[in-house]
Amino acid sequence: MNSVNLDCIVNHLTQLCGIASPSGNTQKAMDYLTSELDELEIAYKVTNKGAVISTIPGQDIKIHRHIAAHVDTLGGMVKEIKTNGRLKLTKVGGYNWNSVEGALCYIETSTGTIYSGTILNTHSSCHVYEDHTKQVRKDENMELRIDEKVKNPEDVVALGIAVGDFISFDARTRVTESGFINSRHLDDKASVAVLLGVMQHIKDNKLTLPYTTNIMFSNNEEIGYGGNASITPETKEYLVVDMGAIGEGQTTDEFCVSICAKDSSGPYHLGLRQKLVALAQQNNIYYQVDIYPHYGSDASSALRAGFDIVHGLIGPGIDASHSHERTHQEALSNTAELLLHYLLS
Repeated sequence: MNSVNLDCIVNHLTQLCGIASPSGNTQKAMDYLTSELDELEIAYKVTNKGAVISTIPGQDIKIHRHIAAHVDTLGGMVKEIKTNGRLKLTKVGGYNWNSVEGALCYIETSTGTIYSGTILNTHSSCHVYEDHTKQVRKDENMELRIDEKVKNPEDVVALGIAVGDFISFDARTRVTESGFINSRHLDDKASVAVLLGVMQHIKDNKLTLPYTTNIMFSNNEEIGYGGNASITPETKEYLVVDMGAIGEGQTTDEFCVSICAKDSSGPYHLGLRQKLVALAQQNNIYYQVDIYPHYGSDASSALRAGFDIVHGLIGPGIDASHSHERTHQEALSNTAELLLHYLLS
């Protein structure tokens, strides 16, 4: 069997990382996905919540598989316009302020105007504040410095900036000659790119899947409910493609496809996990099995919502999750190959 085109996956990933899509403001990214699906001539629908579900008919139409990856990312919103013309923020998604301190970011107004800025702690100058290294990075000590001439709330309002405007972080995507990919939001745009690459492979090679497969690009995963609806009654298996967590005590690295045995929601289905491991072994795909202690997925969300499904989770190993992340093209390739073999099994 031919391998999935890695250049196609990397191209999709760099394109997606360049499109701001914090949870709650993902339309531009969804437009990219529907444009690509139109190009592939794969049918899809858009849910009321804004997710995109594409369908590849299979030989068996009475049993469905559900595959999901999420395109929404971490971000923020304007909480308050401060007296000094800077912005107080509220988080969208779960992260620590130190992971975005110093990050270039963008404010999108309700009319679509975009301004740049930087996220800083309020005592950022080492020449002024004795406690600049000790100041606790918490909501009240963080602010957004706008790249415009503003000195008070009136100046900010005159720009069209208001409470509730979305904040996105500059991804700073870089692909190295050695195959590494450095970027924010590899969680989970790396997996979305893998899905698009696999779908392209299926279409180009005119492959027939054994079961009708619904592929969901969810848009609210970072806030907990991205993939717990719009699952067909015929669905028996639900496989999420999301990042594999790397850190002390983990077997996952930046080159493997990580197969999750358990996360904070509990164990994933043993039979499906064993099947994924067997497929990886039979096809010489580099994999690792791991437990993610502080993690939840679209599939675990679906189980909590009451769906009677078999659930699993795989994904490329990604370092420094919810910070400035890194993976390697080998992890993308290994994830794509395991997903393809699973879909054909």
